[in-house]
This record gives sequence, C-alpha cells and structure tokens, in this order.
Amino acid sequence: MLTRLSDIDRMFRTFDLLQNRVGGLLSDFDRAHRYGTGVTMDAGMPRTNLYDLGGKFEILVEVPGCSKEDLSVKIQGNYLELSGTRKSDIPEGYSTHRHERVSGSFTRSFTLPADVNVDGVEATVTNGILRLSLPKSESAQPRQIKIS
Repeated sequence: MLTRLSDIDRMFRTFDLLQNRVGGLLSDFDRAHRYGTGVTMDAGMPRTNLYDLGGKFEILVEVPGCSKEDLSVKIQGNYLELSGTRKSDIPEGYSTHRHERVSGSFTRSFTLPADVNVDGVEATVTNGILRLSLPKSESAQPRQIKIS
C-alpha cells in the first residue's frame, strides 16, 4: 500500500514540474502581460496607460530620454500610432559593461474605444512622460435624452 501512495505522490510531483515548465514557457512567449518585471512587450516598447475620462481619453506613455522632436503621434478616427527614436548615449571610445537602456526606434499602435476629435488633441512631454489628451468626437460622447 505504501508503494502505491508513493507512486501517486511521485506522479503528482511530476505533474507539478510539468505545469511549472509550461507556465514558464508561456509567460516568456507573450511578455505583454508581464507588467511587474519591468518588461513590456519588446524591451524597447514604452509602457502606456489609457484612461477614459468621459468626454476625452488620456494616454500616458513612458518615453525616458526622448525629446518632443524624437516623437511622432498620428491619429485617424479611433486609430492612434505612436513612434519615436531613442538615441544611444554611449560616449565615443567607451566600452560597455552593462547595457539595459534600449536605443533605436519604436512604433506602437492602438485602436481606441471611440473616435477622436483630432482638432482638440493636446500632447506634452514632461519628465519622460508623453501625455496625450484626446477629446472624443461629438458622435462618440454620451448624451442625455429627455423623455417627454
């Protein structure tokens, strides 16, 4: 009887090991869901928060090391495309011992939940955060209907 219980216990430990290995494989497959590790999607992709404030959307994008000249924002209807370039800050003639900050270009695109009034869009960069204020188009804003 003890042999059978130990066999069952060994079988469950094997299943646990398999579950942990498969779980690790899947978490590395799509890094977009690993917000706590400091990595979002590709290493160079900026983290982004999207908020719905009723009459407008507000988007906060982490773009450390990028100036406003390095960034581009395109909007058409409810499609938003962010792109930019991070320049390398390695001084000429120096060798690198650790390189964690990613340089190069990036592009992110989003389909917003509603159309945007392009004429009212405001964009600012402060302390490495790109802030976009995107007013919803008139047809996308909720309206109170008076009942007669």
